[in-house]
Parts: sequence; C-alpha cells; structure tokens
Amino acid sequence: MQISELSDRSGLTVQTIKFYIRENLLPRGTPTGATRAEYDQGHLERLRLIRALREVGDLPVAAIRRILAAVEDEDVGLHELFGTTRDAVGPHVAASDDPHWRAARQDVDALVGELGWRVADRAPARDLLARAFVALRRLGYPVTLADLRPYVRAAAEVAEHEIARVDDEAPRARAVHAMLVSTVLYEQVLTALHRLAQEDASARRFAAAEAENRPA
Repeated sequence: MQISELSDRSGLTVQTIKFYIRENLLPRGTPTGATRAEYDQGHLERLRLIRALREVGDLPVAAIRRILAAVEDEDVGLHELFGTTRDAVGPHVAASDDPHWRAARQDVDALVGELGWRVADRAPARDLLARAFVALRRLGYPVTLADLRPYVRAAAEVAEHEIARVDDEAPRARAVHAMLVSTVLYEQVLTALHRLAQEDASARRFAAAEAENRPA
C-alpha cells in the first residue's frame, strides 16, 4: 500500500507517519520509485501499536522506542516485555527520605513477600501502593491485611483473567497492545465499576433504612 492508504487505515496523518519514520519508530517502506515507497500489514500493525502507546499510554517517543526495541528482540520473553511496558506506563512516584514513606515501602515489600507475588523490586506499583499507605495513615486509617484482603483477592482475580486472555501465539506487538489496553483502559473500567458497586451497596444498606425512618 502507498503511504496515503497507510494513513487512511491507521488513522494517522501522512506527516505523523513520516515523523515516526524519521524517529526510527517505523521502518521505511520498500522503495518503488524516486519519491514513492510500498508499505505492508507489518507497518500498519506497528502504527497501531505506536498510536496506542501514544494515545492510551501517553508515552514519550523515548519510552516508545524502548518498548519497540523489546518487541523486536526475540530474546526478550513476554513477561519481560510486559514489564517493560508497565514500567514505561507508570505512574511513577518519586521515592522519599521521609520516615513514613520508608515505613510504608517496607510494609509494601512485606505484603508482596507474604502474598508470594513475583514482583520486581523496581516495579513502580510498589511505590504507588506505598504512597497510598502513607496517605491512609495520615488520615487516621491504619492499613491492615484484613482491610486489604478483599482488594488483594479482586486484584489477583482480575490479573489472572487478563493474563489468561493473552494469546502467546499472537504477534508480540499485538500482545503488547492487549497488555496496554488492560493496564490503562481496563483500570479505568475497574475504577468506574468499583464506584458504581459502592453506590449500589450504600443504597442497599443505608438508603432504604433512611427512607423508612423519615417522617411521613
């Protein structure tokens, strides 16, 4: 296909495609003339991944380049490839010398160890959870395993569901695309469902009783 068709099918402008070529994010097409080149399905799949990384993951070019390099390196397994994508997406929380922060991070590490989860020490989610622990404690809510257990169960079940849906026989770029969608978009779905379910639970526990107790 010509670059104009590639633009139509990818939803990206010709100028954007040329920018990705200049930045070595997209391979050049096969020359068919002095100013023309032919592109194939591989170019289209690559553009769809780049677009997802830019629009869904909100990633800079340098981060996208690292992910694409991992996609192309067949020596990088899917687990490491997904880790590279998750680390790039973040969110990234700056560590602190504050003793409350250090204590919270130690608690996170202890929790991960107790659960037996195989999580890298550098995983950004460790720092994200530590920040939440600090905020909870400052508001007077102690963090206990009993409080966390429902969230742990829900998170584990969702993660198992997401990983089970990954087709390890599919092209690596497509697998990364699926992981990106799960990490970013389905986290938004999970947050929305949590709030809807919370409103329903509140209505069932409190609203009916409050309505009965109102004066006629």
